[in-house]
Amino acid sequence: MSLTDSFKSFTLPECPDFSIEERLINEGKCAIAGVDEAGRGPLAGPVTAAAVILDPDNFPKDLNDSKKLTEKRRELLFDKILKTSHVAWCSLNAETIDTINIREAALRAMEISVARLPIKADFAMIDGRDVPKQLIGMGEAFVKGDARSLTIAAASIIAKVVRDRMMIESDKHFPQYGFAGHKGYGSKKHRDAIFEFGGSPLHRKSFSPLKQILENK
Repeated sequence: MSLTDSFKSFTLPECPDFSIEERLINEGKCAIAGVDEAGRGPLAGPVTAAAVILDPDNFPKDLNDSKKLTEKRRELLFDKILKTSHVAWCSLNAETIDTINIREAALRAMEISVARLPIKADFAMIDGRDVPKQLIGMGEAFVKGDARSLTIAAASIIAKVVRDRMMIESDKHFPQYGFAGHKGYGSKKHRDAIFEFGGSPLHRKSFSPLKQILENK
C-alpha cells in the first residue's frame, strides 16, 4: 500500500505537522522536499510550482496550507521560509499550458523546481495524486498534502506568493483585466473583461471562455 492510500481514510489534522517527514527521516531520507503548485484553475497567467526542503531544527512553526492563510500571513511566512530553507520554483506560461495541457505543465513545473533546488533531494513529497515522471522512484504523491505536511505546506506558500506577485506585476501591463485583484481566476469581472477586450498574451486559449470566443470567430 502506498503512503497516499494509507492516509485516505484518516481524518485530516486541523493543521499540517511534521509526522510524515519524521517517519521518512527515520527511514534514512534526510533531504526531503515538499512540492506543490499554484495556478491550475485560472484563466490567465502561469502555473507555478515550488520545492522546499525544511531544516528539521529550524523552520517557521506557524506554517499552514496557503489556502488557509491571509495574503499578509503568506508574505511573512514566505520570507521566513526563504531564510531557513532550501527553496526553488518554476513558472510555466500560458503558451506552454495551451501546448501540453495544464496537468502536464503543472507536473513539469514540479520536476523543474525540484531540479533547481540548491541541494539534491533524497525524497520528494508531492501534493496531489500524481508523481511527475522525473520524480518516480524518489517521490510520493500525497492527497491534500498541503493540509497534512509542513514541508508541502511551505511549498504551497512559496508557489502561491510567487505566482500572486507575478499577476500583480502583470496588472501594470494589462490593467483592463484586473489581474491584481483576482490573480487570473475566473471572477465575473475577469470574464466580463475577456468578453469586452478579448484575450491577452497571458490568457490560456485552451480555457473557457476564451476558447469559445476564438472558436466562434
